Amino acid sequence: MSDDYQIEIPPSFFALFTDRRQRLSEPLAVVRERYEVCEDLANHLVQQALTLHHVAVPSEEEILGKIHAGLAATGSGLSPAEAQWITRRLAELLGWRDPSFDNAAGTPD
Repeated sequence: MSDDYQIEIPPSFFALFTDRRQRLSEPLAVVRERYEVCEDLANHLVQQALTLHHVAVPSEEEILGKIHAGLAATGSGLSPAEAQWITRRLAELLGWRDPSFDNAAGTPD
């Protein structure tokens, strides 16, 4: 059986679904599906972030914090790890500084 999946999933995303022994905690098909959702969402949010940056909120950190809060909200359909990954990917796409998630609330500093 051939695996015709052409999208390369980055190690940072695989890390969301691996245990200490580097085994997937979900079937590969689920990881692929979640990656596509998260990558699409990060790309979709680029324009929203740029609009906020030019119109309403000048601070990149504040914009990423607000977007992360929405992604991490109950009912978003995302895990906390996925919300963080999307926020970091968004920062990468925008060329902004990688947000820190070191504090207890899990929001960027």
